[in-house]
Amino acid sequence: MGIKNRISQGYLYFLTLTVVDWVDVFTRPVYKHHIVNSLKYCQQQKGLELYAWCLMSNHLHLIASADEEHNLSDILRDFKKFTNKTIIASIQEEPESRRKWVLDRFEFSGRYNPKIKNYKFWQDGNDAKEITSNHFLDQKLDYIHMNPVKAEIVSEPEHYRYSSARDYAGEKGLLDLVFID
Repeated sequence: MGIKNRISQGYLYFLTLTVVDWVDVFTRPVYKHHIVNSLKYCQQQKGLELYAWCLMSNHLHLIASADEEHNLSDILRDFKKFTNKTIIASIQEEPESRRKWVLDRFEFSGRYNPKIKNYKFWQDGNDAKEITSNHFLDQKLDYIHMNPVKAEIVSEPEHYRYSSARDYAGEKGLLDLVFID
């Protein structure tokens, strides 16, 4: 990870995790549930503090930090490694009309990387942007929650199930949040 995207302890970050080749994997609920369950695990066991999130068809936005005892870079590394394995296994096991094409894309993406054994699901990096002001925070929070509206998936942000917009609208979402005042 380069200096411009370095993650430091004790700060809040806007993060974007993107599927290689922008493959639309998260169109199936089973794959979405892997992400939600993995985020829950990271919150409960690894010190992830989640302020906002939105899972789109091929990327995940987060506003997050780590508690005092954990490192956000380590949490993200473990999250990506685990979800890489579980989602690839699901693609291999579940009825999937695009199975061969999707697995070919992920195999090709990892082919020349000695760290990758079989498949590479996530692009390198997290496009980490440190939250440096209330204005930047508000801008990113709005951007995350409006993503499904701009993609014409829903007409109102809080109608999208895989987002923290529900929580900010006073409803209970899928994940626990640390609310931004």
